[in-house]
Amino acid sequence: MTDYVLAQAAGGKAAFDPTMLIMLAAFGLLIFMMMRGRKKAAKAQEEIRSNLAPGAEVMTQFGLFGRIVSIDTEENKIVLEVSPGSNVTVHSQTVAKVVGSEAAAPVVEVPNDISSLTPAESVDSAEAAASESPEETLRRLNNEDNGPKA
Repeated sequence: MTDYVLAQAAGGKAAFDPTMLIMLAAFGLLIFMMMRGRKKAAKAQEEIRSNLAPGAEVMTQFGLFGRIVSIDTEENKIVLEVSPGSNVTVHSQTVAKVVGSEAAAPVVEVPNDISSLTPAESVDSAEAAASESPEETLRRLNNEDNGPKA
C-alpha cells in the first residue's frame, strides 16, 4: 500500500490495487451497519412510545416497575405508581418496555372443596375415616395390612 501512495505522490500510475477496493468496501459496510442499528433503535423506541398510555404497566431502564398514572409530553415526564399511593416521576426516555400485556396470566379456577377432584367412593371413605376415633383407625389399618394372604 505504501508503494501505491508513493507512486501517486511521484505522479506515476500504479497498477490496480485490490486491497484499496476491499478497504473501501469494508468502510462502506461499517457505515451502513451503524446507520441500520440507529434506525432499528429509533423504531423500537417509537414503538414503545406509541404503547405508552395511562394504566399501562412499564419497566424502566433501571429496573423500576410501575403503572403509568399520567404522561406530560411537553416536559417528557411520566408519573408511575410503583405501589398503592406511591408515585414516582421519571423521564419518558427511561421507559425500557411495556410489560402490561405480557404480564397477564390466564386465570385458573380452583374448586373450593375436594369432592370435584377425587372419585366419589374415595370421598366417602375419607369422610368415614374422619368420623372414626384414632383407635378405630389404627385397628382398621392393621386389619388391612394383616388381611388374608393367598
